Amino acid sequence: MKIAAIIPVKTFANAKTRLDISSSQKQKLCEIMLEEILHTISISPQIEKTIIVTKEEKAIEIGKKFNTITIIDEKEESVNNAVSLADKYLIENNFHASIVFPQDIPYIKTQDIDFMLNYKAPPNFAIIVPSRRFDGTNALMRMPTDLMETHYDEDSYKIHMNIAKKHTLNVAMVFVKRIMWDVDNIEDLEFLLQQNEKPDVGKKIKEILEEK
Repeated sequence: MKIAAIIPVKTFANAKTRLDISSSQKQKLCEIMLEEILHTISISPQIEKTIIVTKEEKAIEIGKKFNTITIIDEKEESVNNAVSLADKYLIENNFHASIVFPQDIPYIKTQDIDFMLNYKAPPNFAIIVPSRRFDGTNALMRMPTDLMETHYDEDSYKIHMNIAKKHTLNVAMVFVKRIMWDVDNIEDLEFLLQQNEKPDVGKKIKEILEEK
């Protein structure tokens, strides 16, 4: 089974609008989080390719380090539009399934991906990992990759569950704590730094927050 990861990456200057830190700190944080998730996915034996959809030059540069496919999203209209651009590429290149991840889950580990994939049920299925607050979708796996359209930024995990059930009987909501830990605000960052999952990454984040 050919599985690809899709990571929509908003221009760093326009990302994380609810995060009350300086623009310089925000950019460095985005870089660290993207690099960490790309590293984790790159060593996952079950994911064949990673697609980033972005027009952020720094993200494209980071992606090259991990041999990603970059799709340029000049309009940057929405996460849903970015995913649809990736879907088109994956269909044209005969991928069987895809997993959409956000860039802001830096504590994800390869065993989290393996655990999630234990719930796959070919030939058609959807797997959904909600965010920590259950108001978003932090992983969405679809087989086929165009099984359903995505609905991010709209209390998405509930909508994704309901829509998925209209397209397949094989729908699983899976709780994977490190995937559920995303970063939208300072409270999320403080929570993340309390977890002893990736000390090196935590140290980098702390150093950014301590900058003047």
